[in-house]
Amino acid sequence: MEDPEGGVKPQSDGASAAGRRDGKKSRRRKGKRGGQSRNASQPASQVPSGSAGEAARPLDTTADNAAENTAHKRKRRRRSAGRLGEAAPKQSQGTKAVSAGHAPRDDVESASSKRNRRKHRGKRGLQGRPLAQPKPVGQAVQHPAPAARSVANDVRIGENDNRARQAEREPRPAPANPWPDELYAALDLGTNNCRLLIAQPTRPGQFRVVDAFSRIVRLGEGLAASGRLSDDAMDRAVDALRVCASKLKNREIRRMRLIATEACRQASNGAQFLERVVAETGLELEIIDRETEARLAVSGCASLVGRETRSVVLFDIGGGSSEIAVIRIGDSRFNRLANHITHWTSLPVGVVTLSERHGGRDVTPDVFEGMVLEVAGMLSGFDCPAIDAGPSGDFHLIGTSGTVTTLAGVHLDLPRYDRRKVDGIWLSDDEVSAMQAKLLSWDFASRAANPCIGPDRADLVLAGCAILEAIRRRWPSPRMRVADRGLREGLLTDMMADDGVWRRNRNRRGQRGK
Repeated sequence: MEDPEGGVKPQSDGASAAGRRDGKKSRRRKGKRGGQSRNASQPASQVPSGSAGEAARPLDTTADNAAENTAHKRKRRRRSAGRLGEAAPKQSQGTKAVSAGHAPRDDVESASSKRNRRKHRGKRGLQGRPLAQPKPVGQAVQHPAPAARSVANDVRIGENDNRARQAEREPRPAPANPWPDELYAALDLGTNNCRLLIAQPTRPGQFRVVDAFSRIVRLGEGLAASGRLSDDAMDRAVDALRVCASKLKNREIRRMRLIATEACRQASNGAQFLERVVAETGLELEIIDRETEARLAVSGCASLVGRETRSVVLFDIGGGSSEIAVIRIGDSRFNRLANHITHWTSLPVGVVTLSERHGGRDVTPDVFEGMVLEVAGMLSGFDCPAIDAGPSGDFHLIGTSGTVTTLAGVHLDLPRYDRRKVDGIWLSDDEVSAMQAKLLSWDFASRAANPCIGPDRADLVLAGCAILEAIRRRWPSPRMRVADRGLREGLLTDMMADDGVWRRNRNRRGQRGK
């Protein structure tokens, strides 16, 4: 290509002036890549050997215009020499250096690379883009540390945001347990069962069960006939209490209360039995009166009484006695539901004593009706105003005993008894009547084969149904709620409330929130 000012002018390291199609000269310099001219008319074999700096200079064959191009040559020589000095150490190991005697680098470059250079040539300026440092082979790329990036952002955002981001980056301590490790224990030694609960307070009015134990001991077996606790019954009870004692010793208990009920109240040797319990197990049991037992039963079922309820008859059918409490709730409700008890009674009859008098294995409809009439006669002496159920549904029954939980399990047709499915369930009056008739139609073997009854309760369940039927006749209600809870839950609730653990925990949460 001839220069209009005279002589042959070398092509630049990029597109030629003719290739740009805009009539402008290219300002790119061929020495930029350390290679030779793009002049296609000059083959690579004619390129003279020499140093890298010499290879970057154009091959000028016209001597007449040497004086005119002296200034341009000097500029090109200085720029090409400076670029080669910078680019030489930055070549990767897998790339061949372009020197004298080798083909120009442009011959092996792709067409897309050339187009990209031409496209962005004006944006990069004369010097082009700076060469990036090559990545060493087999070495991972190191990115800036997250802390450095965060600090840079914090500086731009401001001092307050900087502190907030630093607080987020710092590891936060695990949240403290809002409930203290305070364990409470309650033991109920009844006429038929020995039960233990170890619990930890949680939300106000609630607790979490840590450990539990329950065993049928039939302490009141033969009590109605002899007036004394039999040796076999006491042995069974002591064995169960040893298990309870070991559970209590393995845990750090803040406070416990261990009670005995009707069997020890009635037995003439009840006090001697408790002395034996202390000597052999180390447990000191207290015999509570019937009023206390009724109040504890109400406290244990307080969470099952809804806010819309205005009247409740709560009954606990035990092995040797049955406690009944009439609860009337006005416009204002106390924290303790037991404070709303207006009338209560304790019937000296339970599933053990009633089944021993009438027989529990082979129960005919006539025998069953005789048990109901006996209990109804006891209730006739209970002076309590009648309760109008009405259509509003603000009155209902609550039953807490093995009898009502068994009826619920049979009603649900459970393959095995599950407290989570039984506790709190509602049964209509028709459903209760249907379950009682169903159990009455079964013989002893059929009752014992049912997984929710078993052989231990097969001879007691119909006696419990007779007591339940007498209560339903005295206080008719369209529905009944089943409670798988009782004295143990009442003991735990009262102890925790007396110690103020829920109030103390609420204050602690408030302080942590501040």
